[in-house]
Amino acid sequence: MSMLTLHPLSPKRFFKPALIGAGIGLAVMALFLSQNDGGKPEWGPYWMLRPLLVVTVATALGGAAFQFFRTLVKQPVWAKVSLTSFGLLIFVISLWLGSVLGLAGTYWN
Repeated sequence: MSMLTLHPLSPKRFFKPALIGAGIGLAVMALFLSQNDGGKPEWGPYWMLRPLLVVTVATALGGAAFQFFRTLVKQPVWAKVSLTSFGLLIFVISLWLGSVLGLAGTYWN
């Protein structure tokens, strides 16, 4: 008997976690950017769009990955907890990498 069971993948299953992840990423980056008024002048007045869009997309993918790892296993409980923790780690990494990619060249040198 295998602990990991892969259910049929449907986009509907990942849509809500992806939206939640995108909302978290957008809120974190908007909060960060509202505290700062820097930015490179060659990007013009809309330099904040790049970090907002990149972080939102990255965390949407992180939210979908979190849901994927949560649905891999139902039993035993320790496997469910460990895969949920791994999915959370993947989400945090997506937030971090999205922030680095979004802010590189616009806010940071």
